[in-house]
Amino acid sequence: MESTSERQAHETASMPRKIAIIVHGGAWAIPDSLEARSRAGCKNAARTGYDILVDGGTAMDAVESAVRVLENDDVFDAGTGSVLNADGEVEMDAMIMDGETLNTGAVAALPGVANPISVAREVMDRTGHCLLVGQGAQKFADMWGHRTVPVDRLVTSGARAEYEAYKDGSYATPVADLFNGSDAAGHDTVGAVAVDDQGHVACATSTGGITMKRPGRVGDSPLVGCGGYADDLRGAVSATGHGESLMRWGAALRCLADLEQRQDAARAAGVACDADACAAAEHTLQGMLQRTGGRGGLIVVTRTGDVGCFATTPRMVWASAKGLPGQTEPHMCVGFEQADCTAQKTAMNDLKR
Repeated sequence: MESTSERQAHETASMPRKIAIIVHGGAWAIPDSLEARSRAGCKNAARTGYDILVDGGTAMDAVESAVRVLENDDVFDAGTGSVLNADGEVEMDAMIMDGETLNTGAVAALPGVANPISVAREVMDRTGHCLLVGQGAQKFADMWGHRTVPVDRLVTSGARAEYEAYKDGSYATPVADLFNGSDAAGHDTVGAVAVDDQGHVACATSTGGITMKRPGRVGDSPLVGCGGYADDLRGAVSATGHGESLMRWGAALRCLADLEQRQDAARAAGVACDADACAAAEHTLQGMLQRTGGRGGLIVVTRTGDVGCFATTPRMVWASAKGLPGQTEPHMCVGFEQADCTAQKTAMNDLKR
């Protein structure tokens, strides 16, 4: 008799292969002045990842490359767009996870590197560890040739202005303003999830943190099950928002558990088991808001190639690209408002028919 995992793997293998990637550039009250750049940056990242997938590349390579694009764009709070902690310094967090093997690598409180997601990938590929932090992470990055970047090149004038505005207050003030209020002034995490033509999924998440965080503070982004999770038997998730809330809720893993329940229900009902990724994300985040009071956003890809997203913040910028192996021009969606998640769900459902 087949086990549940064996049955799921058999069902996935018998389905038509789809390749898909969805990326996000953070969930917060993104001002109108950043809308065009945020949309363009996410679209560029999604297309970069899709081009890798359509050439037969792995989901791991696609999400790493997509997140590098976002880290190199200073409109986003990751890599070259990072913010300052209470000491006026940069400390970045990142993680990447392979859904085939469940291997993962992460860095936290990492200073001075332009692309922390690639250092996280090195941790996964070159060590027996899952997470390196602080100066240990910096030494490891130096060992493998990841260039050190001066703080002045990582932080924008906007991030410095934000630091000046909040530096005489407490950490609670930027948290309330940036994530849990209606008039945010800052920006947040980036991430990507993908499924390749072999049916393998991966996730990647990277952040420059929250303005005025205490030195040494680590958020959800580098933590497995919180800032991201990937499992070939279910799918992959990347999270964004208030880190402490996402950690307390175990948001990424909880979302995949919800997704699995929906897959099981569809299978029991004898209907197509293309799971509702948007509904899983929404249910997870609404539960987090009710239990913790924290807001955020999630992007999801299923093992069968469906994508979804949801946010409880005023806005979340995201972009998705989806197609069949060999399809060089993908179906792309780009979103900014909460309503765009519903439009994305409708568009992607159309591709199932």
